[in-house]
Amino acid sequence: MQTWVVITVAAAFLQNIRSTLQKHLKKVMGTTGATFVRFGYGVPFAILFLLVLHFVLGYEIPRPNAAFALWVTVAALGQIIAQALLVHLFSFRNFAVGTAYSRTEPAQAAIFGLLFLGELVTSGALIAILITVFGVMLISIAHHAMSLRNLAASIVSRTSLIGLASGTAFGIAAVGYRAASLALGYPNFMMQAAMTLVCAITLQTVLLLIWMWLREPAEIGRVRAAWKTGLAVGFVGATASFGWFMAMTLQQAAIVKALAQIEILFTFASTVFFFREPINRIETIGCVLIALGIVVLVIYR
Repeated sequence: MQTWVVITVAAAFLQNIRSTLQKHLKKVMGTTGATFVRFGYGVPFAILFLLVLHFVLGYEIPRPNAAFALWVTVAALGQIIAQALLVHLFSFRNFAVGTAYSRTEPAQAAIFGLLFLGELVTSGALIAILITVFGVMLISIAHHAMSLRNLAASIVSRTSLIGLASGTAFGIAAVGYRAASLALGYPNFMMQAAMTLVCAITLQTVLLLIWMWLREPAEIGRVRAAWKTGLAVGFVGATASFGWFMAMTLQQAAIVKALAQIEILFTFASTVFFFREPINRIETIGCVLIALGIVVLVIYR
C-alpha cells in the first residue's frame, strides 16, 4: 500500500477524534474559542515534530521563500474560515450530518488544483469523487422525505450553504498547503510538511488570538480554563494536520481529500457509540457510497 494512503487514513481517524473533542468544547465556549483551541494548543506539538526531524533524524530545516509565504497565508486563512464554519455547524444538526455538508471539499479541491496548479485528475479519480460527494448529499437529506425537490432544497438550505462554504474554504486550504509544501523544493516530504505546519499553525494562532482579544475577550478565559481538553485537541489536531500535509506533498490534494472521506465512516462510529445518535437507512446508504467511492479511488485513480 502506498505511503500517502496509509498516512491519509491515519490522519482521517485522528481528525475524527479531534472533531469529537471539539464538539464537547463547543458546550463551554463559542465558535471562535473552539476553533482557536485546535490551532493554539497545537503549536507546541507542531514545533516538536519539526525539532525531532531536525535534531533526531538529521534533516535540514528548509528556507521559506516568497511563494511559500504566499501559499501558507492563503491556506492558513482558508482553514481558519473553514474550521470556524464547521464548528458552527455543530449547533444546527447532529454531529455526523453537520460535518457531511463540508464533504464537497474533494470536488472543489480538484477545481482549485486545476485553476491554481494546473493539476488534472484522472477519470477514475473524478468518478470516485462524484460517488463520494453523492453519498454525502444523501446523508444531508437523510432525515427528510426522499425526492428530487428535497435534494434540491437541501443544497440551498442554511446549513448546507454554510457547509458548502466550509468545503470551499477547505478546498482552497488543501491546494494551498500542497503548493506551499512543494514551493520549499526540499527532497524530504516529512520536513516539507513539518515546516509548512509550523508556519501555518503559528500564523493561525496569532490571528485568532488577536481576534479574540479585540472582539471576544471572554473567550480567552474559556480557552485557558479548558486547557486539559485543549491539549488533547492540539496534539491530535497537529498530528492529523502533519499527516495531511505529508500526504498532500506526495499526492494531489483532491485525491488525498477524496480518500479522506473515510473520516465520515469514523464520524458515524462516533455518532453511534459516543453520542448515541440514531443512524437511519439513507445515512447508511450514503456511507456505503462513500466507501465505494474510496475503493474506486484506490483502484482506478
